[in-house]
Amino acid sequence: MSRSPRHDKILQLVRENGFMPIEELARLLDVTPQTIRRDINQLCEDNLLRRYHGGAALGSSVENEDYFARKGKFQSEKAHIADMIAGSIPDHASLFMSIGTTIEAVAQALTITHKGLRVITNNIHVASIMSANPDFTVMITSGVVRASDGGITGVATLDFINQFKVDYAIIGVSGIETDGSLLDFDYREVRVAQAMMANARHRYLAADHSKFGRNALVRMGHISEFHTVFTDAEPPESLAKLLEEHNVRLILADAV
Repeated sequence: MSRSPRHDKILQLVRENGFMPIEELARLLDVTPQTIRRDINQLCEDNLLRRYHGGAALGSSVENEDYFARKGKFQSEKAHIADMIAGSIPDHASLFMSIGTTIEAVAQALTITHKGLRVITNNIHVASIMSANPDFTVMITSGVVRASDGGITGVATLDFINQFKVDYAIIGVSGIETDGSLLDFDYREVRVAQAMMANARHRYLAADHSKFGRNALVRMGHISEFHTVFTDAEPPESLAKLLEEHNVRLILADAV
């Protein structure tokens, strides 16, 4: 489910002020403190805010949520996004697929519907899912395996990716700022995603609505560097305007 305009306003106020008391938010938005508390609880569940005594501040920019917690959230939204991406990939295409639970959902969708794909990934889970289709060729990068989520990063990973030029890069992201900045938590993961983008003819960004406005430490790039953005809800107005200005195609899974 997409965020309400009030949720977006709360996030904006917290970003502008660093910390916002519940009573002040209630006054500014003309609702009860109980309503604000419910809103903050929801935004904390989405890992967008952190609740403190009497108010809320931005979620951590240096530490991502646990892999299994991320995997359990927005499963329906991720599945719809995955179906839309799968519908835009032809058979017998070559793909880069990055780290992320949304990308794993894309892997599931492609494995069911496609044939003849050539897949290069630094995601152990994606490799495991897609190797179940005997008609796929799946290559997993070299590098260091991250114990927390099965992602593979490092200099060897970059060297491996830079050997290829593929049709499509399907990339996930941890956060999208309203100015179009794409953010993640691990600079090593970011460098791998950037290499995939640089070596692909078409770049697809896969992000559910919880990524809009989410805080993270490392800059991956800008949303304008992608050809198509797949998500499940309308982005904030400033982002929608950026996509239009840069001729980035926006595909909404919930519009189908």
